[in-house]
Amino acid sequence: MGNSKKDYLSGSKVDPSPLTGSETVAELVDNAFLAYNSGRLREACHLFTEKMLADDCTVGMSLTGAMTPAGLGMSTIIPMIQAGFIDWIVSTGANLYHDVHFGLGYSLHRGTPFVDDVDLREKGVIRIYDVFLDFDVLLDTDAYIREISALPEFQRSMTTAEYHYMLGRYVSGREKALGISHRSLLGVAQECGVPIYTSSPGDSTLGMNVAELALAGGELAFDVSGDVNETTAIVLDAKQNDGKSGVLMVGGGSPKNFILQTEPQIQEVLGIPAKGHDYYLQITDARADTGGLSGATPEEAVSWGKVDPDRLRDSVVCYLDSTVGLPVIASYALAKREPRELKRLYSTRAESVERLKRAFKESKGYKKGTYDALISSS
Repeated sequence: MGNSKKDYLSGSKVDPSPLTGSETVAELVDNAFLAYNSGRLREACHLFTEKMLADDCTVGMSLTGAMTPAGLGMSTIIPMIQAGFIDWIVSTGANLYHDVHFGLGYSLHRGTPFVDDVDLREKGVIRIYDVFLDFDVLLDTDAYIREISALPEFQRSMTTAEYHYMLGRYVSGREKALGISHRSLLGVAQECGVPIYTSSPGDSTLGMNVAELALAGGELAFDVSGDVNETTAIVLDAKQNDGKSGVLMVGGGSPKNFILQTEPQIQEVLGIPAKGHDYYLQITDARADTGGLSGATPEEAVSWGKVDPDRLRDSVVCYLDSTVGLPVIASYALAKREPRELKRLYSTRAESVERLKRAFKESKGYKKGTYDALISSS
């Protein structure tokens, strides 16, 4: 019944070398991260580097928490994009909004959480835990976003990936004019053809500024169904011809669900045969027993069809702060793997959606009479 005693004791011995202070991050991970949450972080580094970064795997990242104000866009995510380690992203709008500050040449500052917030308000200083920024930075960034979003080319319905790509092009241009480079995640993603989606486009200052333009008669609107179909098409494409799909989830929240729901959309809604994502890697501080999505485990995700049950062994959850876990995983991967060729999924979105449509029409979920009549009347 079950494993033998020998099986249980077959793991590597806990026998680390003494630290010297000269270790690289990769050496520290492999030698000293042996148990508890450090052990899960070591497993995460190995899963990401050895399996998710294989050439046949498409890697999606979900991004929550105030990562860009903490500098992780510049220090960690941009190098991962440039190395071809991230192929598509689902982010909170807040991360992308605060990312724009850096592309416009504005500064954020290290502060302290132990401060009088009433005094900060009176002095015009915004606090994100222990990061401070001038309130004028928000106002100037708002004005820039409205100016760009009011341009004629933006006055139509578009997916959030298209909006972020177009905005990223302008932010990248502003960087060049200022003599700075690769400070904006949006700008680098645009240059590398990495599509960035927002699962709740109205839930950030980016969305608030677009809403302000709508009051003035602007016609920019986000195509949320287009976002669902494009992300689903990316995953369906990834799984074709024995390819694989891996998800790296930084935090939880709505972006986590949005990146994972691609598989239930394929199976449950569209009726296309599939088995779930192949690789599941999450950094979170959320508990599973509260019933929230942020803490939901990969085992629970199997019941929804989000994760392939045959590949559940290829899933790791690290219970620690993302500002600790993500840089360690990125540094380990950059030390251990050569850069991958950029997939540039942004430029192939239309073709991917067409393939999704064909697969849907051939599936059990397609109700021919009803849908044909709907299509012909539109």
